[in-house]
Amino acid sequence: MTIVLDGSGLTCETLERIARHGEKVQLAPQALERIKTCRDLLERKIARKEIMYGVNTGIGELVNVVLDEDQTRDFQRYLIYNHAAGIGEPAPIEYVRGAMAGRINVHAHGHSGGRPEITLTLIEMLNKGVTPYVCQKGSVGACGDLAPMAQLALLLMGEGRAYYQGELLPGAEAMDRAGIPVPGLHARDGLATINGSNLLTAMSALHLMDMDRWLRQAEIACAMSLEALLANLKPYEPRLHEVRGFSGAQRSAAAILACLDGGDLASGKIDVKVQDAYSMRSSPQVIGAAHDAVRWARTQVEIELNGVGDNPIFFPEDETTLTGANFQGTPVSLPMEGAGAAITMVSVLSERRLNRLLNPALSVGLPAFLTRGAGMFSGLMLSQYTADSLITEQRLLSAPAATLSIPAAADQEDFVSMGMNTALKNAQILENAHGVLGIELMAAAQALDLREITPGRGCRAARDVIRRHVEFLDADRPLHDDHTRMRELVRSWDILRAVEAVTGPLAPPDDDAIRPHPVH
Repeated sequence: MTIVLDGSGLTCETLERIARHGEKVQLAPQALERIKTCRDLLERKIARKEIMYGVNTGIGELVNVVLDEDQTRDFQRYLIYNHAAGIGEPAPIEYVRGAMAGRINVHAHGHSGGRPEITLTLIEMLNKGVTPYVCQKGSVGACGDLAPMAQLALLLMGEGRAYYQGELLPGAEAMDRAGIPVPGLHARDGLATINGSNLLTAMSALHLMDMDRWLRQAEIACAMSLEALLANLKPYEPRLHEVRGFSGAQRSAAAILACLDGGDLASGKIDVKVQDAYSMRSSPQVIGAAHDAVRWARTQVEIELNGVGDNPIFFPEDETTLTGANFQGTPVSLPMEGAGAAITMVSVLSERRLNRLLNPALSVGLPAFLTRGAGMFSGLMLSQYTADSLITEQRLLSAPAATLSIPAAADQEDFVSMGMNTALKNAQILENAHGVLGIELMAAAQALDLREITPGRGCRAARDVIRRHVEFLDADRPLHDDHTRMRELVRSWDILRAVEAVTGPLAPPDDDAIRPHPVH
């Protein structure tokens, strides 16, 4: 299905469909008319020799340098050259495609002043699979993601490099093979392409999709561990969470109970303690708080996806040009700092349940380190070491980048968001979170195999998937392959799909901020 970009209605879900799954995009006809109207205004202002930032002036500290007619024509090319100043490894293709879709949606408002050819070329690049090679590092998140977006803009001059049909090619060759004319850059076109936080926003949108699915799998892992530890389920009763009022906790408790439904523990057949440790009875409050943080971050990211992040901004209705700081990444980076910290927090909770599964003093009769041959064998003892190592790195990465501005451009740009650092951190936090949760799931499956109880339907489905990838640990073996397979299994969402096939969606369908979305 073709996704129509009109400046509104772009969600994290639809951006994922474009970025990861290659769905075609189309510019709404009314959006194209708005772009043309705004460009006509800009052309009139240029003809009148009005001074406009980034059109016929320098940028940053050089804003007071006024360019003559010849310089105005050539300035956009040198602007892109100068700003294509990133470093290191390329950003994944899905991130760059997401940034392109976000930039098109900015243009669709008709306030950026670029030529229609620029926006339409970006549309063609998405639809024909031409993805610029973009260094992932180099952006400070204000004035937007200048360095990576400038590498994207090189393609609009037939320069740079791009991926096309699995090859990394010179930009001109990639465009030629795809049959896309190179539009070149006229006045304003370059800055209109790069002056927004589009890459860090696209990364954040994709991370939020992954975070929501990871948290649902954290609830599955929690349910499996609760069964293995013979938990008291009173802390999960809906009324308990309704009277406090946090929607995330209500959602989380319901999801965990759904996984446990149909099992011996939920039926009341098993004797349990009067009260369990915090890592067991606080799970709805903790995972729920993470859901709430992710939901707020998603709200902010989707505002940015549908807003006008640019500078200057043109208002054709009264022929006004306003300069400001709508490129500033802080409205996205600040909530995303919280979302990343929330994933780390839930990872810590996962490790604490893992500890209870492994420790014979805490595991309610399970064998030490989940092995029948303790002493000769060490079971999953070292799995905890691996989880702890990953969590330590997550904790370091959870220190906020949003407070670490370093002034640039001769102090003209004296506060920046460092939002790209936030996005890069969150990618690694998620990578580690997949590993931590994978280890808990592996341990919980091992523990359930050692218990003579019937697990809940969701827990049984999860264990069945795990056993297709990791065998029961009867005698010690090298575990690194098991750990890595479990990390990839969590990342694949196969466990989530299997569980939701028997429980129904673990996300509430009546929550507009948590729209149901397909898992790929």
